[in-house]
Amino acid sequence: MRSTHPYQQGLDKNSANFVALSPLSYIERSAHVYPERLAVIYGERRQTWATTYTRCRQLANALQARGVGTGDTVAVMLPNVPAMLEAHFAVPMSGAVLNTLNTRLDAEAIAFMLQHGEATVLLTDREFASVVEKALAILGDKRPFVIEVEDDLAPTGKALGDVDYESFIAQGDPQFAWQLPADEWDAIALNYTSGTTGNPKGVVTHHRGAYLNAANNVLSWQLPHHAVYLWTLPMFHCNGWCFPWTMALVAGTSVCLRRVDPAVIFPLIREHAITHLCGAPIVYSMLVHAPAALREGIEHIVQGLIAGAAPPAAVIEGCESIGIRITHVYGLTEVYGPAAVCAQQDAWTELPAEEHARLNARQGVAYPLQQAMAVLDPETLQPVPADGVTMGEIFFRGNIVMKGYLKNPVATAEAFAGGWFHTGDLAVLHPDGYAQIKDRSKDIIISGGENISSIEVEDVLHRHPAVMLAAVVAQQDEKWGEVPCAFVELKPGSQTTEEDIIMFCRTLLARFKVPKRVVFGPLPKTSTGKIQKFVLRAQTPGAKN
Repeated sequence: MRSTHPYQQGLDKNSANFVALSPLSYIERSAHVYPERLAVIYGERRQTWATTYTRCRQLANALQARGVGTGDTVAVMLPNVPAMLEAHFAVPMSGAVLNTLNTRLDAEAIAFMLQHGEATVLLTDREFASVVEKALAILGDKRPFVIEVEDDLAPTGKALGDVDYESFIAQGDPQFAWQLPADEWDAIALNYTSGTTGNPKGVVTHHRGAYLNAANNVLSWQLPHHAVYLWTLPMFHCNGWCFPWTMALVAGTSVCLRRVDPAVIFPLIREHAITHLCGAPIVYSMLVHAPAALREGIEHIVQGLIAGAAPPAAVIEGCESIGIRITHVYGLTEVYGPAAVCAQQDAWTELPAEEHARLNARQGVAYPLQQAMAVLDPETLQPVPADGVTMGEIFFRGNIVMKGYLKNPVATAEAFAGGWFHTGDLAVLHPDGYAQIKDRSKDIIISGGENISSIEVEDVLHRHPAVMLAAVVAQQDEKWGEVPCAFVELKPGSQTTEEDIIMFCRTLLARFKVPKRVVFGPLPKTSTGKIQKFVLRAQTPGAKN
């Protein structure tokens, strides 16, 4: 038997037939093919793709001149401003890894991330000066070199930088001959998960995955060339779901936005004919419940991508009613943001709006370039039956899965046990092959031996006309062990009572699933709009933590 076959002889990889996949190639192409098309709009600022590419090359070269290179970390503490977009290209062009910091974290958390990720450079904005100053003080003489991003639209704050951003960029070569990574498996980004207990874990992603998921966004959303995208999603969150790189792929226009505010968003949609935006359910809830007068004059359909906590069908239905056509995606930091999509079927459009929204609220199927998404028994890793009832855990496998957790081999091994990435999200598989999350494993309520999905109860609560947001956690009960406890945030100007909420739920839920207690008030949220259930559990008698 021959040791090699003909297809292994003289048919090796070489520079003509193999190039490492990296999203950096996207900006190079757009700057060449569409140099005069707008890449960035921010306030009065207008910036073309040619200019954006030049600035990225300058920043990359200036970073290299400071000794930044392969294996180094450059952290950024920035809102959705042009410098944040530029960093997504310039930092990996320098060979370094981009660490986008959650701008709502406290000084201790920021200091931990800067220290754990060994950041040598930090780009920051004056809006976050009070937190960053404390974090730098904690680091002492191990603080990184600080670049101050100047912004006339920023709130006043103390300047902390060793140099300002524009002066630093000016030091770089506009014709800097950057190189693609030697290996597409090289790290491109470091993103910390928001830990509710202990320190957060550092998720390391690679150039190949970022390239593929940026393309996935185009395929799954049918994103056209030259889309006009409004940055309602934080770029620090999973690298903006890879959309900085996606917008370079389609030579689109990024309309930057410092904070989410319907009074600002709707005028921008009207002025710039925004075609696409992304966000968590809370973002869309704010838009749905904003005064109707803000939407006057907007006659075109806006495409919206929704993810985060499982979105209530009522929010999806509400978006459709105000001209935002929703596509539902699902993912985690460990899979570059969205890695699954509720791919809509033509037949759904013939269904009543409520039923259409219910189907569209499912987590769906794997992204086209993700190898697999499955609902498996977490113990045996065998597929659960596609009956819409049997609970399993969602698992991912493929190129759009992280390299692992930085400096944490134990957590990495646990996450990849059995050759799959374990999400911790409990779901059922429907007969049509679509997955639907029922809960996080820690959020399931076990009442009298029966499992209650907090998401199912929340979905009903969101249908109450006075409810804007709702979250359900387990409350200890002497008879049943656990019962649902609801936390409800009302729409502005609305009023209701605990009794009314409970009676409403009884009309739509089995009696044992109805909340036994309702607490009214603002719900604690993360910077990406996810409700912080661990905070609510701390306020609930006997709740699981």
